Amino acid sequence: MTNSTPAIELVGISKAFGPVQANKDISIRVMPGTIHGIIGENGAGKSTLMSILYGFYKADAGEIFIAGNKTTIPNSQAAIKAGIGMVFQHFKLVENFTVLENVILGAEEGFMLGSSISKARKLLKSLSEDYGLHVDPDAKIEDIGVGMQQRVEILKALYRQADILILDEPTGTLTPAEADQLFRILGRLKDEGKTIVLITHKLREIMDVTDTVSVMRAGEMVATVKTSDVSPPELAEIMVGRKVLLSVEKEPAKPGPVMLDIQDLRVNDDKGVERLKGATFNVRAGEILGIAGVAGNGQSELLEALAGYRKATGSITFKNTALDLSGSVSNAQSRRTAGIAHVPEDRQSEGLIMDFRAWENAALGYHLDPAYRHRLLIDNGAIQTDTQEKMERFDVRPQAPHLEAKNFSGGNQQKIVLAREIERNPDLLIIGQPTRGVDIGAIEFIHKQIVALRDQGKAILLVSVELDEILSLSDRIAVIFDGRIMGERLPHETDEGELGLMMAGMTREAA
Repeated sequence: MTNSTPAIELVGISKAFGPVQANKDISIRVMPGTIHGIIGENGAGKSTLMSILYGFYKADAGEIFIAGNKTTIPNSQAAIKAGIGMVFQHFKLVENFTVLENVILGAEEGFMLGSSISKARKLLKSLSEDYGLHVDPDAKIEDIGVGMQQRVEILKALYRQADILILDEPTGTLTPAEADQLFRILGRLKDEGKTIVLITHKLREIMDVTDTVSVMRAGEMVATVKTSDVSPPELAEIMVGRKVLLSVEKEPAKPGPVMLDIQDLRVNDDKGVERLKGATFNVRAGEILGIAGVAGNGQSELLEALAGYRKATGSITFKNTALDLSGSVSNAQSRRTAGIAHVPEDRQSEGLIMDFRAWENAALGYHLDPAYRHRLLIDNGAIQTDTQEKMERFDVRPQAPHLEAKNFSGGNQQKIVLAREIERNPDLLIIGQPTRGVDIGAIEFIHKQIVALRDQGKAILLVSVELDEILSLSDRIAVIFDGRIMGERLPHETDEGELGLMMAGMTREAA
């Protein structure tokens, strides 16, 4: 293949799901040995386009050329045969299998499984060393972090001899350090001649690692440019169709009385391991307290205890009333009734029921609200009307209350959860990873909603692994490490360097 022949060329690709036109006559050329970014708002059709290339969907119209050859890709096996590998936003791994077993799954050689495993172990070792993808082949997936799990997905593709690697929102669940490591790996893959397509909503990632970027909007390809020829604000404007604020604009906070007081809070995980180790802090009305920390340091258990569905010891006082810490379902319901709203970290497993329709999800936890009832029965019509109005206010796309949650893009799933919780006008909003997997236009909108709630005198507890989000949104920042609060900082008196050190368990002075 010469450098002038595209590794991938899509010509006139169109795809509709019922009345929703996901892709409209899209053409794109990806050159070999490059990192080609595809950026666009949630619901712009990025993942659909790549799913067509990987054989998950069949295009209604259009042609696919791989290395200059017209190629039919009816399924993922055909894509793999054509040298294409894909790492999905939500990993496709068997949790109780080892790394090695996951890598060879579906690619075993006949009945001689022992021979396959022996051969795979050698090849896996070679691939790991060649590309810096070091991971224990005998570790179970459930025992390794998301950064390592992503390496396993990349190894799976390389094991199947992929020359083209598609990554869909690869840093959505990674820490900043893990993301940096991933991009070093991608750079090495590129140097070895691999072609990489990177789907992301993060402008900084596009600017840092791609050679070329294509921009999609409303199912159409609106621009393809050399990354070095465009600035982040210009790229954001092309993507959204208007100028976008890349920083959070807000007035100084006007903190009121303490709304939430936490003393010596201790929480165990499902295996009985103590994850939160005596946390003590408070959140005042009219302020945003940001919790900064690397994922897995007790933030998830903190949110679950505050939401009422994980047992804890110590004390949680809300509006001067002590809350029950027994972790029962009724506790979670009583929290909502008391005025505590919760946006969980994982929208798909905790925030939504994916097979339920949008209007059913919009009422989850609030179905006993008098506005949703007619005499003794739930008034589905009232919920559907309310959901339609929420979708309009939160710009959920498509505005289709009867569509199942699994058929919305990740960012629009997040908007459904946010609309459900924020529109309850809570006194306290606890929110985990509010913009995970969300595009730049939606991030701006979500940040404005959080700030508006603060300005109404509400208390906000924000957990995020995105340091720039913590610094720009928070009025105070508490850093968590190994289940303990390392200290508090004011955003204007700190920076990412100091917070990063604290997130690693040390102070700047000690470092």
